[in-house]
Amino acid sequence: MATTSLRVSIVQSDLQWEDPSANKAHFSKIVAPLANTTDLIVLPEMFTTGFSMNAEHLSEAQDGDTLQWLIYTSKLLNSAIVGTIIIKDGINFYNRLLFVTPLGQVHTYDKKHTFTLAGEHRVFTSGASRVFIDYLGFKICPLICYDLRFPIWARNNVGYDILLYTANWPQKRIAAWDTLLKARAIENMSYCIGVNRIGQDGNGHKYPGHSAVYDSLGTQLSTKDYETAFIQTITLDKQHIQTTRNTLPFLNDADDFILT
Repeated sequence: MATTSLRVSIVQSDLQWEDPSANKAHFSKIVAPLANTTDLIVLPEMFTTGFSMNAEHLSEAQDGDTLQWLIYTSKLLNSAIVGTIIIKDGINFYNRLLFVTPLGQVHTYDKKHTFTLAGEHRVFTSGASRVFIDYLGFKICPLICYDLRFPIWARNNVGYDILLYTANWPQKRIAAWDTLLKARAIENMSYCIGVNRIGQDGNGHKYPGHSAVYDSLGTQLSTKDYETAFIQTITLDKQHIQTTRNTLPFLNDADDFILT
């Protein structure tokens, strides 16, 4: 059923290194109060393991335990839920985003830009195409972490309403995260959501959070007290997008191109 507003809950949390059971138990506990109060729950990238290259040991099948947990949790809370996990599909490993609705619908997106600095490209296969999810009247473009650095991949030539990033973005480059999230909202005239983790991973990398929601004019709608664990629900308004694009029809002047 289409709606004119969408309640989005961003979940910023520490992650237990390479411990799927502990992480799922943790998220089950902290998102439980969101039951029947939100439409979409956004978790960090690799929310069951942290950003690990130990894919051989940590990977799951597409229909594995974590997908079953997502389906159960989504139905229990009456909300869609989205995050990424390590998937083995055939002989390949993917950093795969799973978007699950309360009706049990499952949408997937495989990370296009694997993070070469960490050797992700040597372990994981890159995704080949973008995915657009129609959910409660909003068109959502889900992307993953390092994808944020590549504006053409996020280019709004299909009229999506929400650009969504789930990430493990380190402290050293957090200024880029803040700047690029805001820029993607402005240039694509859409809401832009970014959920990052906090804490320290098993490789010693620190993560400062800075999860945020921006509107189509680049205004930050979420809290700026965002370097500790928090959950915040923001209501997105479809009319805001339509009014902005009608008043400022900048997308009509964009250059044509074809992604290959």
